[in-house]
Amino acid sequence: MPTEIRFGAFVREITLQQQQISYNNLTPKVWHAADGSEIPYRAPKIHLRWIDAYRLIQPYISSRLMEQVQAVVPLALYLVLFQIFVLQQGVTDAGLITGGLVAVILGLMFFIEGLKVGLMPFGEALGNTLPAKATLPVVLSIVFLLGIGVTFAEPAIGALKAAGQIVQIESAPYLYAMLNEWAEVLVLGVGIGVGAAAILGTLRLLNGWSLKPLIYLSLIPILALTVFMQFDPELSKTLGLAWDSGAVTTGPVTVPLVLALGIGIAAAAGKGQSSLSGFGIVTLASLFPILSVQLLALYLAFTTTPAEIIAAAAHAQQALEPAWYSQTPWLEIIAGLRAIVPLVLFLLLVMWLILKEKLPEPGQIAYGITLAVIGMIMFNLGLSYGLAKLGGQSGSLIPAAFTAIEAVTHSPLYSAILGLSLALLFAWLLGFGATLAEPALNALGLTVETLTNGAFRKSLLMYAVSFGVAFGIALGVAKIIFDLPLAWLLIPGYLFAVILTYLSSEEFVNIAWDSAGVTTGPVTVPLVLAMGLGVGNAVDAIEGFGILSMASICPIISVMLTGLWIRWKVNRKQRYYDQAPKHASTQGKPA
Repeated sequence: MPTEIRFGAFVREITLQQQQISYNNLTPKVWHAADGSEIPYRAPKIHLRWIDAYRLIQPYISSRLMEQVQAVVPLALYLVLFQIFVLQQGVTDAGLITGGLVAVILGLMFFIEGLKVGLMPFGEALGNTLPAKATLPVVLSIVFLLGIGVTFAEPAIGALKAAGQIVQIESAPYLYAMLNEWAEVLVLGVGIGVGAAAILGTLRLLNGWSLKPLIYLSLIPILALTVFMQFDPELSKTLGLAWDSGAVTTGPVTVPLVLALGIGIAAAAGKGQSSLSGFGIVTLASLFPILSVQLLALYLAFTTTPAEIIAAAAHAQQALEPAWYSQTPWLEIIAGLRAIVPLVLFLLLVMWLILKEKLPEPGQIAYGITLAVIGMIMFNLGLSYGLAKLGGQSGSLIPAAFTAIEAVTHSPLYSAILGLSLALLFAWLLGFGATLAEPALNALGLTVETLTNGAFRKSLLMYAVSFGVAFGIALGVAKIIFDLPLAWLLIPGYLFAVILTYLSSEEFVNIAWDSAGVTTGPVTVPLVLAMGLGVGNAVDAIEGFGILSMASICPIISVMLTGLWIRWKVNRKQRYYDQAPKHASTQGKPA
């Protein structure tokens, strides 16, 4: 009887080319010494042609390079095209900006790869072994110090320092002092906030606390200080910086390292089995730095006066030339080393002195740390010459659409209503596109779809967050253009978010409050900050901060509203299925 086979299998068999090779032909010949002992085989070094080497590393590099190209190039093109076609202005220093953007792309590629290969193994090792070898107070102290260290290593933190050069000292003395003379203290204060958030987040994972009460308790002092500072004419100018600094902290260093440590500790203690493990730390790491910067502004106000700050700055400007280490490119190189090396030394000391463990795969970790340092230096240079320049330039030209500014002849270019509409539409599209392209949001969407069994789809979450950020950035730009008090935008927004938090389930609260953290990447933050400061300078606003803070609260609201709508739909469907059998049985009864 003939055997029937599939035609596809037949084609595969007749086209498959095989060559049998004896194993003995693959193994080296055994040589013996004069005494009869076997001589160990030493394989010769592999010599690759350059084309072979390229084929080996090309897939490795291209996938990592394309991630950063997709994050940087569309945003840069959008700003350039808007500037050329809508604002009818060329891009000044185009060659320098292009070189800076290339440095940003390469720097982020090296940095992220170094983070994964060199720094992330530290976080995982510490999280898994710390609870077994140290008491809880020691563990929490290390978590706190790590929170400070990762803040200094955050790429976008340099954008805050760069913003200090744009602020006018006469219009905002406290803000100028915090971003210049007190810049390192400011970053330390933000780091202390992240460290405190990491402690509370770890305790929450260990004890299974709900996130809702922690949000309420965190917002009470922050909103109270916001109201108090709003009524002080000088302190109110620092509110935008305080609220924006919360968005800067949740970047590619802080989130993975702190999460890896917190989840590792909770898992080692047998408390990390919940599907919501890991959610909440990002939220707290966004809120606590706001309080730290507010307290720093209050301390500055109590210890010095605006007149003293202006006098000290004038005296500093009359001083001799700045030292070599405070000039580019040495400034960026030293900043890159200072961001990574202390963090690595701290992790090494913990590994050797407390855990008494050897470094796993030291060669690989050294390679990763080297990549991270090189990447951070390149990113800092690209930030100075690329992102900050482009964002500041575009931001300073946007008001030409609706008002007269010196930099643009024949401005305003459009009528007031059309020009304002174009400016706000520009901001809306920038926020929407930048958020939708954020890789971290895509990862969060997959996690959320899994946790909610498909009820909250990845695409729905991504659009909810993107719409929220888009409206937030548009509101932030409107705040700068119309000189609106930031407190009167933030306080109603957060009070509405608190009401939605009370009405929402724990699952959606965790998702919504953490979604704000993934929207502020290392590319978006410097670009939006520089754009806001550029707009502020062009319209003679006192300060251009506040856009990032609005871009944080709006997605929280949009995601929770979407979550409530999904819950209503699920409950309605459930009620329908519950009532269907009753209705069928009623119809079947005789009249």
